[in-house]
Amino acid sequence: MTRPQKERTVRQPPLYTEFKPIRIQRSQLTPIQLSLDEFEAIRLADFLGHDHLSAADEMEISRSTFTRLIEKARSKIAEFLIEGRELVIAGGNIHFRGNLIRCLDCGHLFKNDFTQPIVSCPACDSANLLDLAGGFGHGNCCAKRKRRGR
Repeated sequence: MTRPQKERTVRQPPLYTEFKPIRIQRSQLTPIQLSLDEFEAIRLADFLGHDHLSAADEMEISRSTFTRLIEKARSKIAEFLIEGRELVIAGGNIHFRGNLIRCLDCGHLFKNDFTQPIVSCPACDSANLLDLAGGFGHGNCCAKRKRRGR
């Protein structure tokens, strides 16, 4: 029997979650799912340039687990690019450290660390907000985890 997967820490939800080649209908594409922890591994190693040890510490996992995660993520991204498939970022056993909120009226994007509920946009005072962590089914669980000190 396999061990349960340890929860991984992701700084914040991605801004964009679906990518596809232009001029091809989505119904004609086979999607590849990049998990949120794989996305975070790509962000830390390839976008920010962290070495595997510091990136693993950031995600609260071992270096060897991070190495397996980044290799899997890079393979999926290569498959997406070479074969022209749809890439969807979703899933994974994760918790967010912070959240992004987008105002659907003025477009303002702002960060939230789950300590204070956001009810209106700081730029235009609109209540028409999109909670990006909530779109992944997170928010309350991440806030509780933060209060426990993880």
